[in-house]
Amino acid sequence: MRIDKFLKVSRILKRRTTAQEAADAGKVLVNGKVVKPSFRLKEGDEVELCFAAGSLKFRVLALKETVKKDEASSLYEVLA
Repeated sequence: MRIDKFLKVSRILKRRTTAQEAADAGKVLVNGKVVKPSFRLKEGDEVELCFAAGSLKFRVLALKETVKKDEASSLYEVLA
């Protein structure tokens, strides 16, 4: 699954275009490397999102095309 779609499906970012813009700006890292919006995620990858106020680091646990709002947080595990 593409990184931009995963960020939207998991509800980490609200819109896919927002995820694409963040990746294009170099604010999305997977396993320590800056990636493009089309990067293919795998289960177990560690993703870091950089925001102005800090960053969010998480591990991908599952890849699903669609999930309900209540189940979205089961797709990833937040790291310290």
